[in-house]
Amino acid sequence: MPTKTIIYNQDLPDDPSINDLIQWYGASLGLFSPRDKDSSCFRVFITLFHAVNDDGALRSDDIADRTKLSRGTVVHHLNKLRDRNIVARANNEYFLRVDSLATLTEEIRNDVNDALDDIEAVAKRIDDQLGLDG
Repeated sequence: MPTKTIIYNQDLPDDPSINDLIQWYGASLGLFSPRDKDSSCFRVFITLFHAVNDDGALRSDDIADRTKLSRGTVVHHLNKLRDRNIVARANNEYFLRVDSLATLTEEIRNDVNDALDDIEAVAKRIDDQLGLDG
């Protein structure tokens, strides 16, 4: 299944709190946008992040209860996070793909590098077929 990766290069706020850092991290990955007035995706993400130290996986109803969001909103954001390969699902439970943000960043880096390797290989094939020097 194809995944979607978005990276925004943005300035880190001066003297950031832990919440600011998490917001910056997620916004840098295109997860949280200014359009999300209720910070609902952030709330879903942070709930899953906290679950890493607890049971690790949560049902969408549990996330909705903890975040005070509708189940529909939670499922929307879970699907968005799954499309970006940040959240996985098994047995009707959702969990972060890895157990730390540093590891998640490393995994995203590997995914991006793999995609760029594939793109480069196709670009070379096109260049060869068109007789272009690269």
